[in-house]
Amino acid sequence: MAAFKLQNTPSIGTKDQVFVIGHVNPDTDAIASAMGYAWLLRERDGINATPARAGAINPQTAWVLKTLGLDAPILFTDASPRFESVMRRYDTVLPDSPLSEAWAILSRTGGVAPVVNADGTPYGLISSKSLFNFLSRLTGPHPRYQNMTLAKLLEIPCHEAAELDVAHHTASTRIRDVIRRLLRNEVDEFLVLDENQRYLGICRQRDLLDPPRLKIILVDHNEPQQALGSLEEAELIEILDHHRLGNSSTHAPIRFTVDVVGSTSTLVSELIEEVGLSAPPELAGLLLAGLLSDTLILTSPTTTPRDQAASERLARWAFVWGSPLMDESLQSFGQRVLTAGTGLASRDPMDVVTTDMKKYETGSMRFAIAQAEVSDLYELNEHLEPLRQALQELKERRSLDFAMLMVTDVVQGDSRLLLVDAPVVLDDLPYRPSSDGTRLAEGVVSRKKQLLPVVLSLLEE
Repeated sequence: MAAFKLQNTPSIGTKDQVFVIGHVNPDTDAIASAMGYAWLLRERDGINATPARAGAINPQTAWVLKTLGLDAPILFTDASPRFESVMRRYDTVLPDSPLSEAWAILSRTGGVAPVVNADGTPYGLISSKSLFNFLSRLTGPHPRYQNMTLAKLLEIPCHEAAELDVAHHTASTRIRDVIRRLLRNEVDEFLVLDENQRYLGICRQRDLLDPPRLKIILVDHNEPQQALGSLEEAELIEILDHHRLGNSSTHAPIRFTVDVVGSTSTLVSELIEEVGLSAPPELAGLLLAGLLSDTLILTSPTTTPRDQAASERLARWAFVWGSPLMDESLQSFGQRVLTAGTGLASRDPMDVVTTDMKKYETGSMRFAIAQAEVSDLYELNEHLEPLRQALQELKERRSLDFAMLMVTDVVQGDSRLLLVDAPVVLDDLPYRPSSDGTRLAEGVVSRKKQLLPVVLSLLEE
């Protein structure tokens, strides 16, 4: 088991927590840079940074994480505040406990005492209002009860004074989905439950009106259409990326770093070195995998001298005695990383067109380009029709104008393009068309630096 370990965070919304997260359909570089930068923020700045992911782990990244003995970051697909971000974990009493125990809690919480069964499920709630109603019912016109001492009253079981019909919501429920209905009801407190309907805490109505915004750092992307959902409801504090600009506006100035390198893992490794630190071997191996994957073992046109230097730096940190990669070299590890992510035969067609897919907009045109890696372009021939159908379904599901799949041979360094409902202007793509409807893009391996600029130049004419 690896010595370096990142524990998953069980809940979302701690006040000082910062989430570092890559794009939807995360690749290895997105996962690696999120985990690497979160580690650096904790080590360098003492920030409570948590790595997260905005989608499922792909086969290549799963292999890398397993090889290195690392857990995947938490899945975090929507930044909209949830009930867990505003709840308070008030102490509880059992239904048969004397009212004196609830009274002690009421005096500390401002008039709220949750009544919870022994198995953790909620029984009800004692509040100032429910306690007054109980005493009114108890005393009424009867002199015998009116003369009851306070000590005797406090011996009555809590379930007698509890309100049973209490509104409740699970901790993961988005506040915005229910806020209008809640504000129409004259209710001040709500129970917050976990996914198994067990008590977690109490939320007051006033807390729902201005919930704390989650603090977010984006890595490996800056375009809103590639980010997790409801990003506009979060507090975006930083972007660290190596792609084209397409960022959304922010309410306040943020740290914004977009640099011309082959991977965001390169940028993270440079920042680690700048402060005189070295990443733990397992984390260095993960960052190296992200770099080698994005640059196709430093052969992609996106590769820069800084990527070469970063690969040597990360290899020095990762290929040490006792590390899972102690017997590796840049070439051998890179080949294993690329091989782990290639192939079409064992994958569902819809998985192929969505795992590494990015959406783009230019003018009134909305489109997606997916990329899949193989070790032989002829493999596409056996899966052409199912992939075309999956691409068509993707286009309709996401309300796109057209969709494209870029199948890249990581050995020969060529790609084949499969398009559905492409506009006529893309007939001028400078890639040789084939009788099966695909196009051969010789020497094209980078969606970001080679294919996308050509597509945009035609669409924007």
